[in-house]
Amino acid sequence: MSSSVGLVIYSGEVALGGKVVLVLGSKWRFHYYAHLDSVTTSSMSLVRSGDKIGTVGDSGNAKGKPPHLHYSIITPIPYLWRIDSDSQGWKKMFFLDPNEKLRER
Repeated sequence: MSSSVGLVIYSGEVALGGKVVLVLGSKWRFHYYAHLDSVTTSSMSLVRSGDKIGTVGDSGNAKGKPPHLHYSIITPIPYLWRIDSDSQGWKKMFFLDPNEKLRER
């Protein structure tokens, strides 16, 4: 189910994520859902929080693993103060903690 109101920017397949949905939500945040078994929404459609957008699966590089969902909230506006010295610490300026962001609603 969609975690936010938004516009479905992409629904389809990509190599690693398999069947995916990308929703542009409030505050220009992208909500990314990967490894779906099926997608029940289409690109350029509007969704509300709680709308069914697909079913959990093992598509992409998760093939053969237990069904699960990879969910990310991504900001296109870098939060530079979040960068740290971890090997991939630079990614923290784009990937937001879903627990924090979903509580803001």
